[in-house]
Amino acid sequence: MKDIQTLLHDYGPLLVFANVLLEQAGLPLPAYPILIVAGAMAVHGDMAWQAVLLAAVVGSLIADSAWYHGGKRYGGGLLGTVCRVSLSRDSCIRQTQSLYLRTGPAILLVAKFLPGASALSTVMSGLTRLPMRRFLAFDAAGTVLWAGSAMIIGAVFNDMLGQVLDTLGRYGGYGLGALGVVLALYLAYRVFRRRFTIAHLSHVPRVTLDELDAWRAAREDGCDVVLLDVRAGGEDPMPGAIMFDPRDPIVTQPHAWPLDARIVVYCACPDEISAAVLAAKLKKAGYRNTWALAGGYNAWLERNRRQQAANDSDAGVGAAPAA
Repeated sequence: MKDIQTLLHDYGPLLVFANVLLEQAGLPLPAYPILIVAGAMAVHGDMAWQAVLLAAVVGSLIADSAWYHGGKRYGGGLLGTVCRVSLSRDSCIRQTQSLYLRTGPAILLVAKFLPGASALSTVMSGLTRLPMRRFLAFDAAGTVLWAGSAMIIGAVFNDMLGQVLDTLGRYGGYGLGALGVVLALYLAYRVFRRRFTIAHLSHVPRVTLDELDAWRAAREDGCDVVLLDVRAGGEDPMPGAIMFDPRDPIVTQPHAWPLDARIVVYCACPDEISAAVLAAKLKKAGYRNTWALAGGYNAWLERNRRQQAANDSDAGVGAAPAA
């Protein structure tokens, strides 16, 4: 408690600004405790609460704007990168997209209260091309709610705060040790579960983009080719793809397509997990030819980027210099 108070006395709102900026940028430096202490100090007149709140809002807006522009420029690729820290990366991407598409920018009002949701929601704001002004308005309001709640807690419990933190200082090591053991066991369980899922779905065949293109172009054997997109939202789908919800009851009803149709499922998730899960369900329902697209949607985007770069390069080489 004294250490935090000393730092706040020395650096004031600048410390709050830096802490919030670094936390929202993705570093594991929680700003909520400092905001609580700042709220307690504001009650005693040691700090101006307006300056603390302003520092938190400015720091948050700078970091979140970077995530926003990253999502706008790099799209699902950045979302996948953020979700790589999750033990369930495939479900992380889909759940994030589903939640944002259901709630819209209103999720920014509470995102900072939800572990890991802040960066994901700001990336989704850029990915969905939310207007910058609306993004800043919702994000600033959410930051005021988040930082303000911490300062209110500090103000209300300012007399008890020192005692609580001193007690944590004396006995907190034992609690942290126990928490560390529980967390390690949980992480081990989730890693094992993910590896088991990947191994369990390894029997689902993959098809490459080139093979898929050949099937759709030839159709020499008369079999239909069905391309299913299981991404949440499904912005800019692959040509000819059908948006499909994996929870749709049609999965267990083999009547939508011919049973001998070639069904290719794609997602925007690591290891094609979501696509492989649906392909396996369709196989079980009676569809004899089901595949997951190797590399998924991101592989298709990457191929398009390479082709565009090659076309631009050829156009530059073939252009005649002006006389």
